Amino acid sequence: MTDLSDSSRPAAGSGDLAGRLAAWLEELGLADQLAAAGLPTYERDDDGTVRWTDPATGDPLTDERLAELDALLRSEGEDPTHAVPIALVRLRREGRVRAALLDGGWVDYAEVGRLRGISENAARFALHKAAERRAVLLVQDEGRTLVPAFQLDEQGQVRAELVAVLEPLLASGTDPWRTWAWLANPAALLGGAIPHEAARDPEELPLVQHAAVRLAERARPASR
Repeated sequence: MTDLSDSSRPAAGSGDLAGRLAAWLEELGLADQLAAAGLPTYERDDDGTVRWTDPATGDPLTDERLAELDALLRSEGEDPTHAVPIALVRLRREGRVRAALLDGGWVDYAEVGRLRGISENAARFALHKAAERRAVLLVQDEGRTLVPAFQLDEQGQVRAELVAVLEPLLASGTDPWRTWAWLANPAALLGGAIPHEAARDPEELPLVQHAAVRLAERARPASR
C-alpha cells in the first residue's frame, strides 16, 4: 500500500499545491519567468494536471521541494497569502525594458564601420579600445555585441558630450543593460528628463554628469 504522506512522491494535480501554485503564477502573469530565474518549471497535461520539473535533474518535483518553492515565492511581505514573488516581477520588468531598448535602436560593428567609412574589423577594434577607456557602452545579448545607437553621431562616433556621462557609469561596474536603460528613459534625478537627450543641452549637461556620478556611487557597493 502506498503511503500518500511520503514527501518523495512527485507533485502533480490541478487540485493540489502543484495546480494552485501554477494558477497563482499564471494569474500574476509570471509563469514565463520561472526558467529565467533558474526555478522549477511546469507543464499541463491534456487533462489539466500540472507537473513540475526540477531544472537541475529534469525529474518530477517532489512534494517537499514544491512546498519549499511555494514558501520561497511567497516569502516577500508579511502575509504569504497576498505575497508577490518580487524576483519574478523584477525579471518580467527587466525583460520588458530590454525589449523596449532593443526596439529603440542599436547598431552592430558593420553599421558603425559603414558610418565611419572603415571596415567592420576596424570598427570592432576601435569600439573595444574605446570600451577599455570607458568611452562607449557595449551591450552583450545572446552572443552578439550591441552598440546602443543613441550614443553615436551621424558619423558613427561617440557623442563628445556623453563621454563624461558614460565614464562613471561604466567604471562603477553597473550592468550594461541598466546603464542603457537609465540613459534612454526618464530619470528621476533629472526631473523626468531622458539623460542622453538632456545631455545635448550645454546647460543641462553638468546636471546629467552629476546624476550619472550619483547613480554610479549607488551602484558600486552592489557590484563588489
